[in-house]
Amino acid sequence: MSGPLRRLWGKSGGDRVPAERVQELPVDKVFPGPYQPRRVFSDEGIDELVETIRRHGLIQPIVVRPVGEGFEVIAGERRLRAVKRLGLPTIPAIVRELGDREAAALALIENLQRESLSPIEEAIAYQKLMELHGLTQEALARELGKSQSTIANKLRLLSLPEFVQEALAERRISERHARALLAVTDEEALRRLLAEITERELTVKETEARVRALVEGKRGTSRKGAKGVFRGNTRGVARDLRIALNTLRRAVEMVREAGIDAEVEEHVEEGQVVLRVVLRKRA
Repeated sequence: MSGPLRRLWGKSGGDRVPAERVQELPVDKVFPGPYQPRRVFSDEGIDELVETIRRHGLIQPIVVRPVGEGFEVIAGERRLRAVKRLGLPTIPAIVRELGDREAAALALIENLQRESLSPIEEAIAYQKLMELHGLTQEALARELGKSQSTIANKLRLLSLPEFVQEALAERRISERHARALLAVTDEEALRRLLAEITERELTVKETEARVRALVEGKRGTSRKGAKGVFRGNTRGVARDLRIALNTLRRAVEMVREAGIDAEVEEHVEEGQVVLRVVLRKRA
């Protein structure tokens, strides 16, 4: 890693600076930070952590920064919750002087590196890191040692409606289920299908078949309507944002398959999806 995240990565990973001192901080002076990408804290997971701390103590100190008269958690909110549940008076912590931007980036990196984030939480972390450091998908992929397609596939999940994102965050559906649902544009149909997936425990293959039936059925209805009224709405579902985005993504893939070096950058800002395609000339 050689970019803007290099220094923070060292701070968050196994390259812990030896000179850093662990302090015992009063639990009532430590509070969660605003940069936590995790949406859901499993009670079962916290209970397991409570038992581990009860038996062995807290092995890994949390990371905080001083804010006002207290300390804001940068990394370790689950550990803080478990310690509070145990009623312990203090918690071991490493205190760092960090600005807002650095604290946010470190919190995101720490979670990506150490915590078991859901796919949607991971996507949120990627999006925020890109915004904080002005990174493209390709640059972020290099920083994190991942492929650009991995980053892009995660970010696409952010275009799903909130209720689907919540299901993914709560692990009621898998990432592959969620990707299949990207093609469904009718919200009511999507709600019904999501309920069917969770209640009947549909496999990914079964979900994909349901999605194909929905999409083809809607296309057939649009074609029938277009036959009788020449001046009617011939664009149909093409005006839907997600269909438009999927069409553009497929177009980029076709360009790549033709042997052209193409990079697509995609992010959400101020209520709109911005898509930028870069085609590189060959030397």
